[in-house]
This record gives sequence, structure tokens and C-alpha cells, in this order.
Amino acid sequence: MLPLPDSNRFQSHLSEGGVPGNWIQTGMGDIAEDKASFYSNAEGYWKEVPPTVDGMLGGYGGISSIDINGSKAFLKKFLGEGQGKTGTGCALDCGAGIGRITKRLLLPLFKTVDLVDVTKEFLDKARSYLGDDGKRVGNYFCCGLQEFVPETGRYDVIWIQWVIGHLTDDHLVEFLRRCQKALRPNGLIIIKDNVSYEGVVPDEVDSSVCRDLEIVRRLVGQAGLRIVHEEQQMNFPKEIYQVHTLALR
Repeated sequence: MLPLPDSNRFQSHLSEGGVPGNWIQTGMGDIAEDKASFYSNAEGYWKEVPPTVDGMLGGYGGISSIDINGSKAFLKKFLGEGQGKTGTGCALDCGAGIGRITKRLLLPLFKTVDLVDVTKEFLDKARSYLGDDGKRVGNYFCCGLQEFVPETGRYDVIWIQWVIGHLTDDHLVEFLRRCQKALRPNGLIIIKDNVSYEGVVPDEVDSSVCRDLEIVRRLVGQAGLRIVHEEQQMNFPKEIYQVHTLALR
């Protein structure tokens, strides 16, 4: 999912406030007939995206530094030594793309970083994009998050940015539960993503959805996680969705 412009034209008010197997886009027909096409359409979209920072950010490459600086300030609140602090041994970058977040946020803070992304071409590009620091990458996993099973007890931080909209509600809850098992003591799951103003907004272009904050919080709770801190990313262009960052345990 991209840092997309906010448009109420695609607003979908679903009775359960969630994402079922079939989505109906108001006035525009079916977005996806089933879960299989929802995922395959997204894979097809990303295969056509150039493996660049601008490609990863849907033409908003100029916001990358603002994004990274905000994420770094958020994450540093938790890292360190001592009681309750999150370690800096190993992190997982989910929906990593070419490794933009790995390169500028995670590798400077963690000894080892793993990347997972559904698009092989992006992970191939990451090997060169990350440069010498790429030697500290532990694993490149080519897999959709709906199927990915992270290693139990491996990660201090699992970073999930601009990708939860590519998962159905059920798959998101199940993935978060697997992530919880993959955490080390005092580990954190970080979600950073677009939030809609109300309900679920489907995006036909990249086959994703944008949920409002209350829905995201509800799904986090269903996964058995609690929100320990939450912030809105500031200084992004006004025409895009609000972006919120949530730290979960």
C-alpha cells in the first residue's frame, strides 16, 4: 500500500467495519471477487512498479526523509538497555520492497535485519541498494504476509509499514498473532500505515484497503495485542491520508 491521496469517492461503509471476502466499491462494482484475486491483483500491480524509492512511495519519494526521521524518533523511545527496554539485536522489515526502511531506519539501529516482500524483483534490487550494510541482512524472504511465518523468538522489532491494507481482516489478525510469537522479550510490533477518516476505503489500483483507526485498533485487540504507544506522523503533504504509527505488544 502507498501513501495515497485521501478521497471520499471510494468510501465503503461496511456494517462490521471490516474487510470481508468480497468488497463492494460504492457505485463502482466489485473490487475483488475473492481473496485469491485480491492478492494476485496486488502482486500484479507491484510487479509493474519500478524498484526505486519513488516507486516504493507511489511518486511521493520526497517524503522519505520525513517518514524515516519520524519513525526513528518513535522507535528510539523504546530501544536501549535496562528493564522494559527493547533490544537491538534483530529486526524484521515487512513489505520491505527494495529495503528503503531497512537501509535508513533499521540497519543503523539493529545488528541484523531480515526482509520479507512478495515481489522477488524488489528483494533482488535490495541486495545492491543496501550496499555494504547489506552484509548484516540475515534473510531475504520472498513471501506474502498472509502466508509468512516468522521464526519464533527471533525479533526485537517487527516493522510493518504501508502493507496491512494488502491483508484481509482475518489474515491481518492471524499474521499479528504469528508476529507476537516471533518477538523476543520486550519486543515490539510496529504498524505504520494510512488511516481513513471512516470505515474501509478500497483502492482498486493496487488492490488494497485503507481502514480507519478504530478498525485497526479492533483488529489489533483481536490478535491479543495491546497498543503501548501511538502517534500521528506529522509534516506529510496535506493531500494524502493521515499516517499513524502504533507500537504493539
